[in-house]
Amino acid sequence: MVFSSGGAALKRGLFRLVFRGWRRAAQSARLTRLDRLRAQRAQARKLKTQLDSLIHVADERLALPLIGSQAFEKPFDSDWSWRPELWRGPLSSPGLSSAQTKAKLGSEVTLFHDCQHSELTLRQIRNHREADLAPYGFRMDVFKFDGSFLSVVIDLPEAAARGLMRKHLLRIQTIVELEKPLEIFARLNIKHGPNTEQIVRELPINQQDVVVEFDLAYSKLNEKRVERIWLDLIFEGPEMNQVILRDLTFSRRPRAEL
Repeated sequence: MVFSSGGAALKRGLFRLVFRGWRRAAQSARLTRLDRLRAQRAQARKLKTQLDSLIHVADERLALPLIGSQAFEKPFDSDWSWRPELWRGPLSSPGLSSAQTKAKLGSEVTLFHDCQHSELTLRQIRNHREADLAPYGFRMDVFKFDGSFLSVVIDLPEAAARGLMRKHLLRIQTIVELEKPLEIFARLNIKHGPNTEQIVRELPINQQDVVVEFDLAYSKLNEKRVERIWLDLIFEGPEMNQVILRDLTFSRRPRAEL
């Protein structure tokens, strides 16, 4: 839609009018009658939802490296590929300190641990290196660690499970930076009916670009009952360490017929 100069001026005037109204409401909130304040809060929450959505999309489209990009290296015959939101676009809450178990960073990444006293910090960070394809990265700082396990779980979308068969290879690719060496394991979980298939691979962190493939031919997957897929990244001996995942991508392709 094209607006005339007069129409654009009207829009600017309306914006200033609405903005001044909400500014006055915010400044006088401590003195506003409770019934009116309750109504204002409901309106503000509805408005905030739309504004957060607009800001998220605008940040995705306007920042560089290109936020929202799904571009990354993958096998030419892939029939599905995906980069999770944490590495793709800005989160409304980009960090957690003293993170408790089951704490979420965005809607797809969840932390699990059994520490009595959490000294774990999670943060979404901006990638600026020329070689980075992902706009954002994930940083985890671990100080004192009194637990027995630490894992980060990534929930894959429904599209990953749709049409999944035992002839598929599921590939993950990541870029890992460590303050000091530690072992990281990737455990693929596929829920099919009442059962959950699990395949574990160790990440070769001595490589700059880490690639791991899960061959479903060796699983007992019931192709007709696949419900959901998630990946556990399991960190062994993480105390006093910083882990950065500059990127994390998934792709799926059918194995070549023998």
